Parts: sequence; structure tokens; C-alpha cells
Amino acid sequence: MTKKMQPVLAYNTGEKDDKSWIITETRFSNTSLGKTEAIFALGNGYMGLRSASEEKYPFEKRGFFVAGTFNKFPGPQEVSELPNAADFLNMEMYLNGQRFDLSMGKIYAYEKSLHLKKAELTRTILWETPQGELFSLEFRRFVSLADKHVVGQKVTIIPLSNAAKITVESGIDGQVTNSGTQHFKEGSKRLLKNRILKLEQETTASGIRFVHFSKHQFRKTTPILDPNHQVVMKRRAVHQHFKAITVEQNESLTIEKISAVYTSLDKDNATEWVEQAQTGFERIDTYDALFEEHAQQWQKIWQMYPIEIQGKDFDQLAVRFAIYHLVCMTPSHDRRMSIGAKGLTGERYKGHVFWDTEIFILPFYILTYPDMARQLLEYRWLSLDGARKKARDNNYEGAMFPWESAWVGEGEVTPLFGDADVVTGEATPVWSGFEEQHISADIAFAVWQYYEYTHDDAFMDAYGYELILATAIFWQSRLEWNDQKSRYEINRVIGPDEYKEHINNNAFTNYMAHWNMQKATEIYHHHLKPEVKLRLEENWQLSHYMAKIENKHHKLYLPQPNTVGIIPQDDTYLSKEIIDLGPYRKVIASLLNTYNMEQVNAMQISKQADVLMLLYLLGDQFSDEIKLANWTYYEPKTLHDSSLSKSAHSLFAATLCETEIAYAIFSDAARIDLGQDLASSDTGVHAASLGGILEAVLFGFGGIQIKQGELHIEPQLPAAWQKLSFRFYWRDCPLQLTIESNRTLVRNDSADIVQFKNGGRLIELAPEKTVFIH
Repeated sequence: MTKKMQPVLAYNTGEKDDKSWIITETRFSNTSLGKTEAIFALGNGYMGLRSASEEKYPFEKRGFFVAGTFNKFPGPQEVSELPNAADFLNMEMYLNGQRFDLSMGKIYAYEKSLHLKKAELTRTILWETPQGELFSLEFRRFVSLADKHVVGQKVTIIPLSNAAKITVESGIDGQVTNSGTQHFKEGSKRLLKNRILKLEQETTASGIRFVHFSKHQFRKTTPILDPNHQVVMKRRAVHQHFKAITVEQNESLTIEKISAVYTSLDKDNATEWVEQAQTGFERIDTYDALFEEHAQQWQKIWQMYPIEIQGKDFDQLAVRFAIYHLVCMTPSHDRRMSIGAKGLTGERYKGHVFWDTEIFILPFYILTYPDMARQLLEYRWLSLDGARKKARDNNYEGAMFPWESAWVGEGEVTPLFGDADVVTGEATPVWSGFEEQHISADIAFAVWQYYEYTHDDAFMDAYGYELILATAIFWQSRLEWNDQKSRYEINRVIGPDEYKEHINNNAFTNYMAHWNMQKATEIYHHHLKPEVKLRLEENWQLSHYMAKIENKHHKLYLPQPNTVGIIPQDDTYLSKEIIDLGPYRKVIASLLNTYNMEQVNAMQISKQADVLMLLYLLGDQFSDEIKLANWTYYEPKTLHDSSLSKSAHSLFAATLCETEIAYAIFSDAARIDLGQDLASSDTGVHAASLGGILEAVLFGFGGIQIKQGELHIEPQLPAAWQKLSFRFYWRDCPLQLTIESNRTLVRNDSADIVQFKNGGRLIELAPEKTVFIH
């Protein structure tokens, strides 16, 4: 009988110690490196670092990304992307002349772990060289949350068989590329004060300057060593070759490497920023001191997001994992930046920002950290010039937001071509940049969602109203009059279901555009202060366009439920061929290995939630019967060939009070990155899926909803959980929600009275009081 292979990832979820925060890779495979490089990635919002090993392997994908540092390689088919910056992790170690390489020799013990509580990566290894010598090695690493520029590494080596001569080569390697594209010019290199490596570079087109520093410290047991070294300079790289250090049997050699990166984006108009960076780096302390400051900052993070699940330990870990990565990828330091689809964990999607941020990530921040939600929306306001340019370039008016965004104001950055067509063999055009236009309404919707939860009038006056009105101006220019049917339509688009290209009257797009224009009308007549209206009149000719918006939005076609309650996803979806999706749900990639996009377009197959996403976002407009009928029709036809789909379906199922179905889908969503599929996350973690997992917990099982501007709390606890508790904000008032199997408590931690509804009852909760709602 064949021995069953043990899982590669282990989840240490003991309730009584720090192991409840640890994810561990238990077996080394030099052909499956991408999984933990991505899911164990470290970051602080300023930078993100894939967790490649210190030693290099052929199938690795090293990645280091600094938020906002976009660059465009020259060429008609090139678009801006986040450059893979210089690699400073690499440390080659030679043990009695044998290069440390886990693909050789024997591994007797191996654990690579991400410690979520303190955001530290560790590797512990017991390794025998091909010559039969045994070594213990421990690697530790963190990206500082206390100092956004700093990365710390510590390596401890113990010879167990006999004394060893240990040689180390380490430095800063700027020869890395984005899948072959080099985004940096050659820059200056030097060794400062005989101990600090320095590499300066500049991006080829955007002109963003980087300066990298690294310094090393060696010690045996306690004494600090100063080994002889040789500086090696190559093109775009500078290294130190440290001469052999003799280490006795069972004695330890510790190598600390502290690195930092600074860019010219850090300080606007600073004339001496490189010198300031160097002075700051020279003051940086040892690994342990830096790590302690870093760990204290992460302790504050976990206090900010006290989401507790009692039940299946994996579920609690999945929530912590999602929060961890959102913190690592959110550029809290700079409102000119937002969150890319892979965060800062990989090159996929080139670091670009999609609707993912507003629809799947922003709601978590709105509920738990409203100031961060506001900042992410300010990024969109700062991007209005690019949205205006895209509208103008396409002969429209107003603000037409790019499907993919990079630096503020840059405009559309969606690539023109994608993967090969399995039928023709030609590169497949990427139509999303031209046709996936619902993002303009998605942004407007997110702005209003933020306002409903916060009543942040200052934000709306300065930014929010303009975003909603400018996008409404776009939509009125986008509508097409159908003279035969006496109505406006929106033709040749792509909805959330990206399997359907060049379609007419996508229900999601039409309804969201209608909502956008209707909300603009309401704002224009009832919300604008005179001085705000005057400013927007000057910027957008409001009075001219508002007459058009009011006239047109009433006549926009909104697909209605048919006789059995099904809302047509588009004009032709319900008449397309129905096929059995069973085989393709088991191996999703096989569908597009069998059919090309033209063929898939002719079938009743959805990539992800489309009509169901509409019914969730605009839930007030549809009855429960309509929602259930569409769930029953569309979910079996959805392949979930998008990481956004599972969490969206879990969230929607929860609104139908299908709690156990919602939980089952939530469990699947939580395993997109954390599951045992060793290729699922090679190109980076799935940022929107992680945000969606948190949405499913807070809005789905937690039951937080807004209906007609009022807060509703309708919680539902899956059978697998005994308790769910979290804190959230409602209009500056912190509330604590605790859901147990036999009762639900809401505590008001503010100084104000809070009103909310539960089960049709209006509840008034006094300051500093708790109420049992069932």
C-alpha cells in the first residue's frame, strides 16, 4: 500500500500559546518554491518582500516591491508596472567549502514558518552535506513596521559533526528583472566606512531614485567578529565576500544583515534625501532591538482588529492571515498609492489597482479603520485627471476610471494582450481596458458606502461628491439611445463576468450606472453646500450636465426579472448553450485549455459573481424571492475561475440566511491561498479574496448591513463556530458585537446614543451600555 503523503503546509493552532498564529511549511521542495514565497511574504505597506530563501534555487522567484514606484519600459505594448527592486536577501554560505543548498545532501528536519503575531519569518533546518557533515541552521527575518525602510535578517549556524570553516557572500543585487524587463539604470555603488554597502539606482522612465543599504555583523557565541572581506562590484550589484571563519563543533556563528531602502518618493522636494537616508541608516541598531520595536507595532495592529472566532482553529487562522496581508500591502504612509491585486507579493497584474480595492477590500477598512478607507478613496480623487483623460480619449465626458490604475493621474494601464488563444494560437486581446467600465460606478458606490458608515462630511465636500458627480457625467455620455425601444442602453461592455465580452446591457453595469446617476441627482439637489457647488460647477459644468443626467437616467434600461424571477445577465445570456460544468469545476484551468474566449462567450458559464454581486450591492432594490431565484440559477453556472468569486458567493449566501452554505463556501475561499495547492499562489497572494473573506465574516456572519441609510445587525453563526466577536465603527462610535450560539450582545463603547435595527425592531443603545438582541 502506498504511504499517504502528509500535507506540505501545517497550521499550528493550539489555543494556549503563540502557535495559534503560526503557518509552517514542513517539507522542502526546490520545484514548489512560489507558494511560501508568496503566502509567507513580509511587508509594511511601504514595501513587500517575497519570502525567497537566502540561498538561491533555479525555480525561485525573488521579488521586492516598493509601493508606488511604477515605471514603464519603452514600447507600444508596454504599460507601467511596479518594478522588482534590488535583491538584498541573498546570502550564499559555504560550510567547509560546500555551498549550502537543500537540493543536495540530506534534510533531517525542516520547518519554514510565518509567525503572524509578530510578523517574523523563520526557517530551522538540520542538514547533512554531501560529505556527511551535519549542521544546524536557523534563519530569521522581518520587514519592520516600526521603521518602514528597514529589513532585518539573522542566520545562526552550528556545526554538529566537527569544526567548520564558514564563508559568506552577501550584498545587494540590482540585476533582478520583472520577468526579463529591467526597469533600472546602472547606478553608483560603494562601500561606506568599510562596513556599509550602498547601491543607488533610478527607474528608466519615471525617474524614481532608489538607494539601498546593507550592513553585516558576525558573532561567535558573544564576541563580535570583524572578518576580512573583499568588495565585489558587478553591473548593478555590489557584494562582500567574507573570508572563512573557523567555528568549533557545537559552537554557533550568528550573522546579522540589516538592510534598508529609500526612494525619491519618500520626501517631496527634498534636495538631500540620499544623505538623509544614509545618516538614518547609520544609526540603525541590531536585529533584536529592531525586531522588538517592530513586534510592538504589530501588537497594536492586532489590538486594532480584535476579530475572534471560537470553533474551527483554521478559521481563526485564516482571518488573522487575511488581516496580516492587508496590513502588509496597504500603503498607509501615502495617499498617492492604493492596493494592487497581488498586494506587494508578486509581479502578476503589474502592481495595478482594480475594482478589487473598492468592492472587496475597502468595506473591511470602512468598518474597522475608517481613516484608512478614506485615504484609499482619496487615491481615486487624486486619479481624476487620468479618469478624465480616459473619457476624453474615448469621446466621452466626465471621469471614466481606468480598469487598471497605477500612479495617480496616469490613466489606463491595462495591457493590450494576454495569454495565447488555444484555438488560433494568437495572443488574446485584453478587452477589459476598453469594455469593463463598471469600475466608475463601483468607485462612486464605495464613496457613498463610506459616507453612510461615517457621515464624514469634510471628506464628501472635498472629494466624495466630486467623484460621484464626475462619474455620473461619464455615464450620461456613455448611454446609447435605442430609438426602436425608446430607451437608453449600454452596449459592448464586459461585466464582472469576464467570460462575456462585447455584450449589451449587462445587468450589473446598467443598474450600477443608474444608481450612480440617481445618486448624483440626489446629491446635486440636497447635499451640496453653496461653495462646494460653485467649485464643482467651475470644474465640471455641473448645471449643464445635471439636466442631462436627470433626463437620461430615468430612461436607462434596467433588465427586469423574467416570469420565474431570473434577471438576465445580459441581452443574450439566457439564450446561450448550457453545458455541464462538473468536470471543469474540478480542474478550473481545463475550461480555457479546451475552449477559447469566443466559444466560452457562447455558453451559459460565468467566471464569477455578476448578477449575484449586483443583488448584494443593491440589495434594497430586490426581494428575497428574486435573490433566491437568481442564486439557484446562476451559482451552478459559475465556475469560480476568479479568486473574487468564492467570498462573494459566501457573502451573498449569508444574506439569504443560507448560513451553512455560506460557511462551506467561506471555507473554500479561505483555502485559495492557505490550501495545499502548491501552485495556487505562485504569482502572489489574492488580495481581493482576503478582503472578501473578512467581508464574509463581518458583513455576512456578523450581519452588518445598511438599509435605507439605517444600521441593521442581523447576525448568524455557522454551526462550526461557538462564538464570533469583533469591533466595528458606526459614525465614529465604536461598537463591540459578540455572537454566541444562544445569544448576541452589542456593546456601545462611545459617548453617544447609537440606533440600529434587528429583526424589524429599532434599538437605542445608550453610551457605555450593552444590549442582548436575541
